[in-house]
Amino acid sequence: MNQRPTNRGPTALRRRLMKIGGAVAVSVLTLTLLAGCDAPSSGGSAATATFKGVDITGAEYARTFSLTDPDGQRRTLADFKGKVTVVFFGFTQCPDVCPTTMAELAQVKASLGQDGDRVQGVFVTVDPERDTAAALKTYMGAFDPSFVALRGSPEETAATAKEFKAVYAKVPGKTEGSYSVDHTAGSYVFDALGKVRLFIRYGSGAQALADDLKALLAQG
Repeated sequence: MNQRPTNRGPTALRRRLMKIGGAVAVSVLTLTLLAGCDAPSSGGSAATATFKGVDITGAEYARTFSLTDPDGQRRTLADFKGKVTVVFFGFTQCPDVCPTTMAELAQVKASLGQDGDRVQGVFVTVDPERDTAAALKTYMGAFDPSFVALRGSPEETAATAKEFKAVYAKVPGKTEGSYSVDHTAGSYVFDALGKVRLFIRYGSGAQALADDLKALLAQG
C-alpha cells in the first residue's frame, strides 16, 4: 500500500496516493459497517446528513492524540472542541499531496467567511526527525497561520498513526542518507464535539470538502 514519491513524477505520485486514500477509506467504511450495531446514534441531524466523504461516525478509533505544537505545548483533540477539525498526516518535504491538501483546506476555510473561524486544520508530521518545530511553524504559515502542526517522538508518532489507522513508511532516496515518506493520503474530520465523523479521500476536491464542512458546522 505504499507510494514511492522519490522515484515517481507528480502525476504518478498523485494516482498512487489516491489509490492509498481510497483503500484506507474502504477499510474505514468496512470497519464502521461491521461495528454499526454497536455505534451510538448521533441524533437526528447527524443521522440524516448526506456527506461527500466517507461517513465514519461512531468509529472506535481516531479518538484522540497527545502531541506537541511548535511552541512546545502538548495538544489533544479536546483543545479543538467547538470547531470542526480536519486532521492530516504528512511531512513538510512532501512534493505534492501534502501541500495540495493543506492549500485546499486553507482555500475552503477562507471561502466559508466567518464560519471559517470554526474550522481548524491540524497537520501531524510523520517525519519528526526532519520536521523541527521551526520548520513546522513556517510550513503552516505558508497556508494558514491558524493551522496547527504537531510532532512527537518516533514512538508517539507511531502510536498516533496506529490510533488513526493511518500508515506511513520511509522510502530510501537516490542519494545516501536521503529518504521520502509514504503515507496515508486522506484527512480525518471531527465535529465540534470532538468526535470523528468523516474520512476525506485525497483528490475529492475543494467543493466536496466545503459541502461536508458546512454540513458539520450546521450541526453546531
